[in-house]
Amino acid sequence: MTSIRRRSFAITALALVCGALPLAAAAQAAWPTKSITLVVPFSAGGPTDVVARVLGAAMTKTLGQPIVIENKTGAGGTIAAAYTARATPDGYTFLIHHNGMATAPALYRKLAYRPLNDFEYVTQVVDVPMTLVGRKDLPAKDFKELQAYLKAQGNKVNLAHAGLGAVSHLCGMLLRQATGVEMTTVPFQGTAPAMNALVAGQVDLLCDQTTSTTPFIKAGSIKLYGVTTPTRIKALPEAPTLDEQGLKGFQVVVWHGIYAPKGTPKEAIDRFGAAVRTALQDPAVATRLAELGAQPASEDKLSPEGLRQWLAQETQRYDPVIKAAAQFAD
Repeated sequence: MTSIRRRSFAITALALVCGALPLAAAAQAAWPTKSITLVVPFSAGGPTDVVARVLGAAMTKTLGQPIVIENKTGAGGTIAAAYTARATPDGYTFLIHHNGMATAPALYRKLAYRPLNDFEYVTQVVDVPMTLVGRKDLPAKDFKELQAYLKAQGNKVNLAHAGLGAVSHLCGMLLRQATGVEMTTVPFQGTAPAMNALVAGQVDLLCDQTTSTTPFIKAGSIKLYGVTTPTRIKALPEAPTLDEQGLKGFQVVVWHGIYAPKGTPKEAIDRFGAAVRTALQDPAVATRLAELGAQPASEDKLSPEGLRQWLAQETQRYDPVIKAAAQFAD
């Protein structure tokens, strides 16, 4: 091959390589090119579903592709988490989950996934206070009277929850430990059925998120006995905390994190997380979440590493509580 031909060949090859680089970069930058699935472990209309849909609508504007909410219910959120862990890690499947991600290893002794190993961490989203609420005609007018009522009635009192592993189940478990009263627990298939039963007067008590209970509290359909945060909350400023009413140290806050299958491209994780943070700063989203009592997670929890550290910490916190109660879900 002559020097001229060699030079011509080299120039052509270099042109092809240089031409391919922008195409590769464009392909990478093109994510997302189709709709993105956000898996919700609980039923439509439930607290986590509400948060997911509020965020999803705002994120669609940022990412330019629809965020499709897919409700995969059952087994305290473990069905949805296992589904996400097995999903193709192509950047088009994400999971939003609450405290149940941390409690599952203790509740389920044969768990099909490892929360601290089988996912990529994206970001935390919001923290949601919980409320202790009762049927409208429950005799006790405040928490002090409720404590006396519980001690007098014991296991005649029905305490509803949204299913084994749900945060309402965990809150109820902690409430029974704190009050020393073994109430009769009544599981439902999701928050909405549990709330419907409470409104109808079929059960006595429920401990659940403000995203679910606030509309019913404000409508006067149920009775509020207190919030589970250390201080009062903006959504229900007149509502006293359980701590200030004598249940010292009682605190349950629902936190939500977003995860992806292990091996999901970093670009998808980074851009999806950035879209979440942009949505949280949207005035319309902030207003809607505030109405529900939800607050954006603190800055230190909005990174993938922040979520990973928090999950590890919460797993260690709840493990002994669940094992002491010996209430396993499998």
